[in-house]
Amino acid sequence: MKLFKKTFLLLVAVFATIAVTAQDKPKSPPEKVTGTINGATIEIDYGSPSVRGRKIWGELVPFNEVWRAGANEATTFETNKDLIIEGKTLPAGKYSFFIIPSKTDCIVIFNKEAKQWGAYKYKEKEDQLRVTVKQQSTDQTVEKLVYKINANDIVLSWDNWNIGFIVK
Repeated sequence: MKLFKKTFLLLVAVFATIAVTAQDKPKSPPEKVTGTINGATIEIDYGSPSVRGRKIWGELVPFNEVWRAGANEATTFETNKDLIIEGKTLPAGKYSFFIIPSKTDCIVIFNKEAKQWGAYKYKEKEDQLRVTVKQQSTDQTVEKLVYKINANDIVLSWDNWNIGFIVK
């Protein structure tokens, strides 16, 4: 009987361990990138989806529709100082960050309603700033969506596109 209890407890422990390790990790885990451009601290919070064999641009992310620029909650963009983005002023603050991609260019949007789920309740009238930029196609695939804050620009890279904008 004692051996049965020990064996039973061992099996319960093994199955519990398997159950915990077998749980899927989030497919679009939350990520955060922070950087400084011309003395302004910038923080971008986003869900980072993976390509996972899917066609991204024009299918998963439809052309000419507002996209949350990440996964799950809307991506947020926060700066502690005013910025000049593609020649236009963005006041210090926290914004939701959206993109409207097309085959030829992308509209980058900073929306005053920072806390949103996806782009489902997006309201254009709440836009603080919109700029149009040209995306760059790449030969290499970036599996997980990533933002990079560089010395003079910010770039979203995913699949075979880089979507960047100049920041001063």
